[in-house]
Amino acid sequence: MALPLEGLAAIVTGAGRGLGRAEALELARLGAAVVVNDYGQPGRDGSGEASAAPAEEVAAEIRAAGGTALVHTGDVSDFRQARELVEAAIGEFGKLDVVVNNAGILRDRMVFSMAEEEWDSVIRVHLKGHFNTTRFAAAHWRERAKAAGAPVYGRIVNTSSEAFLAGSAGQPNYAAAKGGIVGLTTSTALALAKYGVTANAICPRARTRMTADVFAGFEQPGEGLDPLAPEHVAPLVGYLASPAAARINGQLLVVHGGMVAVVERPRVQAKFDSKGDVFSFEELDSVLGGHYMDRPAGETFAAAEVLGLRRG
Repeated sequence: MALPLEGLAAIVTGAGRGLGRAEALELARLGAAVVVNDYGQPGRDGSGEASAAPAEEVAAEIRAAGGTALVHTGDVSDFRQARELVEAAIGEFGKLDVVVNNAGILRDRMVFSMAEEEWDSVIRVHLKGHFNTTRFAAAHWRERAKAAGAPVYGRIVNTSSEAFLAGSAGQPNYAAAKGGIVGLTTSTALALAKYGVTANAICPRARTRMTADVFAGFEQPGEGLDPLAPEHVAPLVGYLASPAAARINGQLLVVHGGMVAVVERPRVQAKFDSKGDVFSFEELDSVLGGHYMDRPAGETFAAAEVLGLRRG
């Protein structure tokens, strides 16, 4: 019996550790040939000397299990290096079928203290990194579709975060980047659907070096698989990369611990019409102020409330 991803070639960025590692191993287990991309800097803030070791270790795991893997250590936030990554996959495997964008860093700071470089670096790695690989993969699929005169096979799985939904006080750069990734995903989904390509985004909850602070207090169980283990996220990525998910496009899915939730697109909560041609200040205060008057000024939802988490 053929494996779900047999004959497909995939790229996974940030695949040397954490979520990316689990996703690369899962795609390989399902039969895909995988380009393991990781810049290899040890610090979760993108600091430290780049190293090929993390990507090479994951590629070795894939090969030891009988799979096929290629190592790429380029920086996906660099336009040229992202192009080289896509070209490497095509050159090695003859085509590219799947892109899983996962690479990211953190530079946490309150908005009133954040430096320009802290903002720019996170936006660059997360949002621009997602765009860069998407741009060159999309061009490849479009060219193949035009040459064939028919749709081809293409899957994009992007990594967003509930930080953009629930808010994250010390991560304005990260939350903004993750919100931007959702917009990039839905736009890409519409643009590439006619070529046979789907694009979806996930909001994973997983215990990695990137989320050590987020899940402080949610202790890892002494027995059994951790509900926050990256291995709970990887199966959804494998499914979205497969032919079985052809009708799933432009969606945002939350995943963790044996749960998948499809996020509904925003809906209008309340609507008010002016009595005259335009609203007056007093009328706006009456309708909007009245709508929110039962809620304390400045109140927002706690992240744990939105995520459905409870501290132990």
